[in-house]
Amino acid sequence: MSVWRVKPVSAFEADMKKNDLKRVLTKWGLTSLGIGAIIGGGIFTLTGIAAHDYAGPALALAFVIAGIGCLFASLCYAEFASVLPVEGSAYAYAYGTVGELFAWFIGWNLILEYMMGATTVAVAWSGYFVKLLHLFGIEFPIWLCNDLSTATEKYTAAGMAAPDFAFNLPAFLITWVVTAILVKGIKEAAKTNNIIVVVKIAVVLFVIIVGAFYIKTENWTPFIPAEVPAIDELGNLTGKMNFGFGGVLTAATIVFFAYIGFDAVSTQAGEAINPKKDVPFAIVASLIICTVLYILVSLVLTGMVRYDQLDKAAPVASAFSGIGINWAVFIITIAATAGLTSVMLVMMLGQTRIFLGMAKDGLMPGFFKALHPTFRTPHKSTVLVGAIISIVAALTPIDKVSEMCSMGTLLAFAMVCVAVMILRYKKPELERPYRTPAVYLIGSLGVAFNIFLMTQVRAATWNFFMLWGVIGIIVYFVYGKRNSNLEKQGIE
Repeated sequence: MSVWRVKPVSAFEADMKKNDLKRVLTKWGLTSLGIGAIIGGGIFTLTGIAAHDYAGPALALAFVIAGIGCLFASLCYAEFASVLPVEGSAYAYAYGTVGELFAWFIGWNLILEYMMGATTVAVAWSGYFVKLLHLFGIEFPIWLCNDLSTATEKYTAAGMAAPDFAFNLPAFLITWVVTAILVKGIKEAAKTNNIIVVVKIAVVLFVIIVGAFYIKTENWTPFIPAEVPAIDELGNLTGKMNFGFGGVLTAATIVFFAYIGFDAVSTQAGEAINPKKDVPFAIVASLIICTVLYILVSLVLTGMVRYDQLDKAAPVASAFSGIGINWAVFIITIAATAGLTSVMLVMMLGQTRIFLGMAKDGLMPGFFKALHPTFRTPHKSTVLVGAIISIVAALTPIDKVSEMCSMGTLLAFAMVCVAVMILRYKKPELERPYRTPAVYLIGSLGVAFNIFLMTQVRAATWNFFMLWGVIGIIVYFVYGKRNSNLEKQGIE
């Protein structure tokens, strides 16, 4: 069937030769983009929930498990990036191995990772920014920094009348600031990201080094707390257990979301100076660097304060305020705000490059591949993406979009692991500057890990995910299949 037709490797090579994007990114520039996408709100928020309710001091072990799971996918991404160094990430890899319909479905779901991810980050950025203003004595109106649903909850909790209108202005504005940077050019975006990454790593190292002097080893005992029955918000038993090794696995599924973003490096292949070597290096390097930092931070936090006393919303800040270092809260809040900015920048950057790759193949309208005559960036799609994200972020609660981000990511990771094994089997003769070690073992473990995490997501999220998938299939047959370059060339 024509829906399973595969884009020839020669076509990818032709795309690389006529690439109109500016090749300005070195391997360390790409690595910086990866770190910029990974280190964000996850390390400053998810650590509290995972340690307090599920893993205790074994939070570090949860990061190891999640990091290993992501490493399986990253090694598969790295081989693909060395063979097919084009914008499009998992979408392009699937198009060159499994087939057009499969590739479309991956690209359609990557929208959930990048666009929903950027939306989630914009809302989280707003929360940190308002907290930062509060630290300096500036109070922001609740109705102007939350969506209507969240604002109503906050007014009701305070015994006040619910507002008739609410709009998350900080989330709206930061989206347009990032959009302007991305329209200006990849070089400017990379410079902005590099500055923020330096700030983030400096603060993470500050947390590790300073916090190490306040560690009390008794806080690590027991390292894995004994299992206890899980109780919901109404005080009812859920049938599940918290803590124990099962709790550590649950914590791994939570902190996994702190790793989302390393795959964004693969979307920048069209702007890398030496993509076949530098993109694989950056994918693996950014993941390893962030994993080491995450493990060290988790050990320090659970050593400074007992895990059951960590604040769920702001664990890093609460750990320092808990030992009397209140001035550190300013530094940590500033770093979290800056960190979320760079995560948003890389996610929006990745989304527009996914659209660019799909538009070049005819699966999306030509609007998405139009480049600015001066900046050589896909400015039209960048503005469109910015407009959608800014409006959704200003009007939607954060919990409605965060899980959809992870679903798209998990599916992409699993499918890349499948596709790299298929390509190794079908095209063993291809030049591979980087080869995934023990590819069939690593690929199988990557698929199993990501599918397992998908089973841990709420039923409501699965329902929306299935609806999104059905819409995507309809769009493919109505537009994508008919306008595909391979369709026009008569390739079956």
